[in-house]
Amino acid sequence: MIKQRVVVTGMGVISPLGTDIKTFWSNLTQGTSGAGPITRFDPAGFNTRIAAEVKNFNPADFIDKKELRRMDRFTHFALAATKIALEDAGLDLTRVDRDRVGVVLGSGIGGLETLEEQHNVLLNRGPNRISPFFIPMMIPNMGAGQIAITYGLRGNNITMVSACASSNHALGESFRLLQRKEMDVVISGGSEAPITPLGIAGFIAMKALTANNNAPEKASRPFDLKRDGFLIGEGAAILILETLEHAQKREAKIYAEIIGYGTSCDAYHITAPDPSGFGAVLALKRAIQDACIEPDMVDYINAHGTSTPLGDKAEATAIKNVFGEKAQNLPVSSTKSMTGHLLGGAGGLEAIICALTIYHGIIPPTINYEYPDPECDLDVVPNQARVSPVKIALNNSLGFGGHNVVLVFKEFRK
Repeated sequence: MIKQRVVVTGMGVISPLGTDIKTFWSNLTQGTSGAGPITRFDPAGFNTRIAAEVKNFNPADFIDKKELRRMDRFTHFALAATKIALEDAGLDLTRVDRDRVGVVLGSGIGGLETLEEQHNVLLNRGPNRISPFFIPMMIPNMGAGQIAITYGLRGNNITMVSACASSNHALGESFRLLQRKEMDVVISGGSEAPITPLGIAGFIAMKALTANNNAPEKASRPFDLKRDGFLIGEGAAILILETLEHAQKREAKIYAEIIGYGTSCDAYHITAPDPSGFGAVLALKRAIQDACIEPDMVDYINAHGTSTPLGDKAEATAIKNVFGEKAQNLPVSSTKSMTGHLLGGAGGLEAIICALTIYHGIIPPTINYEYPDPECDLDVVPNQARVSPVKIALNNSLGFGGHNVVLVFKEFRK
């Protein structure tokens, strides 16, 4: 079977750096931090009191007010980002075969805010006061479900749950559906809304979060010697993926092409990465092989780069293993230094960044890089964006449970 080419024709973000692509990209390339004190709840008594929250977001701008009450915040994000992405793509869904439009999203946690609220109702008011919408608001697949319901999309509808690799898995599986021509269009990406008391307390208990409360904008410092944990974020990122044939028929704008997808599992530990980086090496090699390219053809890697001591070291080790001497001169930036870590939504946001990097020829920086770590001796594009042509970019996602996903994006040429 002849594989179809797959292209990115639209993007939408609801992020700590903005709720439209132009603002998001401007803030990203200027090295702006989305971090600040937590405002979603009172964090007094928490060891970590900072996060990268979405600002100036009114879901009623995107969703009917009656329906809003029946959705969790992560679904609000997903629907809003989808509306933005569809408008960006110029895709009128009433003019396409909606039996062949799929939705494949990723979310590592789903409706955590709803779960907490309804648990409090149970404890304080009793079981008969639980909302009938509790379960459909909470379950992680409802972001994808609500998108399909809103737009009448009857194609494949799937939700990937693989922790921080969720939305990269979603994009990879969307890529396969389109390659095989099972779908013409797939709305893909991820959404997460984990900034809740239970969410923050849980990550604190794992010792995963930074506690640099006095300088939120400096807290996330991937690959830096003084990194002490990740900065949690929230938001959604949606990409409109199409077969090239479908996109060209409607004369769509094309940002980039997806040409490779590789996955693996560390099979090592529930949260810690394999220090040898072996699982990540497998995913990198499989993605490169799937893309039918050689390692020396890669121009940029958007690293998973969470700013954790073990994670960044293992990822750097994997990159050096795969790219050898080239690794010293290969730009590898972590944009989580600015956006925070969107957990299951991270891969989608960083896929958009890869496509925009290719489209604009600007590599976003890793901010807060001050103290080089000899074990992470990569070109991390420190502190300032770099104007440079990028023809091929990789997007790394590495999740709790040992899930590894790598996507390969390429400059579009007819």
